[in-house]
Amino acid sequence: MRILMIGDIVGQVGRQAVANYLPKLNQMYSPDVIVANGENAAGNGRGIQREILRELMDLGIHCVTLGNHAWAQAEVFDFIDEEPFLIRPANYPPGTPGKGHVLLTVKGVKVVVVNLMGRAYMGQLDCPFRKMDEILSRISGTPYILVDFHAETTSEKQALACYLDGKVSAVIGTHTHVQTADERILPKGTGYLTDVGMVGPYDSVIGMKKEEVVKRFITQMPVRFSVAKGREQFNAVLIDLDKQTKKTTKLTRIRIDAEHPLIG
Repeated sequence: MRILMIGDIVGQVGRQAVANYLPKLNQMYSPDVIVANGENAAGNGRGIQREILRELMDLGIHCVTLGNHAWAQAEVFDFIDEEPFLIRPANYPPGTPGKGHVLLTVKGVKVVVVNLMGRAYMGQLDCPFRKMDEILSRISGTPYILVDFHAETTSEKQALACYLDGKVSAVIGTHTHVQTADERILPKGTGYLTDVGMVGPYDSVIGMKKEEVVKRFITQMPVRFSVAKGREQFNAVLIDLDKQTKKTTKLTRIRIDAEHPLIG
């Protein structure tokens, strides 16, 4: 089993980058399942809309995860309960619209994708550790399990991965938009990467116009951020999983940008 996990897609530039590179990556790597974080996919870089979800699914993405901007687009409340392959962090309190995990069946093989969100600097959510225990108690059989952990701090991401080592196939971090170089397979076989990075504008500060972000840091005044334009970047990770154990055998980071062109 091979899963391609695509980092946070930011705005129209990010969606165009997916359209440009995903067909080529499919030819090069032949992933069985494609998962992408879409919580920044709307034109203003916050939230997702139904039309955009359809656009991403039409490109071949099997499941779209969300995060702290899940509710940024008001229309999401009109469709999140109806979309079987759109998931928001599972550790939102009970009664929150949508669902936190999904079971995919691809080529007769079961894959569970779970979306969790951290609590450090992220708001008052339920405990992601206990929520994952609850989800695992309800999963029957031994499917492949991929966790998208949308969190701010490296320590919280590493801690959850250690807690879930041997219980899930892989824990892949999202949210910070900068790909980390710490991919590894934990002692009991769970694959881990602190952050997969983003898909969107290359000449930016985590996808936003540089001058706006710099102004906010200098003045400490509220500044409305807007998605940058121009050159693209595409960040993802390829996860190879053992058929018998359902654990990770290899992690391959994918980075495509002005300094790292796609070769192949």
